Amino acid sequence: MNERHLSANRSMWDERVATHVDSTFYDVPRFIEGGSHLYPFELEEVGSVEGLSLLHLQCHFGLDTLSWARAGAAVTGLDFSKPAIDAARDIAARCGIDARFEVGEVNQAPEILGRKYDILYTGRGALCWLPDMARWAETASRLVKPGGLLYLSEFHPITDIFTDDDLAVENNYFDHGIPFEDHSGCTYTDGDLPRKHVVDFTWTHPVSSVINALLKSGFTLERFEEHEFTAFNRFPGLVHDEKARVYRFPEGEPSIPLMYSTRLRLPA
Repeated sequence: MNERHLSANRSMWDERVATHVDSTFYDVPRFIEGGSHLYPFELEEVGSVEGLSLLHLQCHFGLDTLSWARAGAAVTGLDFSKPAIDAARDIAARCGIDARFEVGEVNQAPEILGRKYDILYTGRGALCWLPDMARWAETASRLVKPGGLLYLSEFHPITDIFTDDDLAVENNYFDHGIPFEDHSGCTYTDGDLPRKHVVDFTWTHPVSSVINALLKSGFTLERFEEHEFTAFNRFPGLVHDEKARVYRFPEGEPSIPLMYSTRLRLPA
């Protein structure tokens, strides 16, 4: 990622933090009272984390990280946005959860953290902000203990090819590393969003490129799933399943994968 991309994306995420913390999408008051921001399929696919060390890369302001702590893990979160990490530390203190949060870019994580973990967790809108899956996967392999797990829960990149309003095919699934430059300033939560930093850069990574990068970095594949639901109202016409906290295409209508998840292990 060049300095222009990095600076624009960091400024945009710094600016979003206050809006996201105050949003009903994240519902921080409910979380502080004892809620979890994880999804049932994630908890099932990862399995028990009791007593294990867990690192969450690109953790934003830490609700998923702290949810894993409530599930029994000893957690660390890393994000390149200082306002996000400040918010994460504040929420952890308000919840009485012992957690480590550090500021830094993903590829700096091994040097910043200085240790390896039983589980590396990441995803749900994380990978699109990184230009190079090979470098990301190599970094991940340096952060996981021998015999440890990497678990990725991510929005399916096939959704990137469609327009947001009518699902017409507009973009290329294979973008060959070319960044998409967005000037909308939009965010995925409710709430009023500041508009000073409205440019950001994202990359579409085909699922095959993600999996192959991890395999080449030494991981072995244990599980791969595609899901017909997503965590936010991605397209018009999706139906909100309030109990599961997800959005789906209406029953009886054609659907496409909206998320995927995968579990890999670094051999002992």
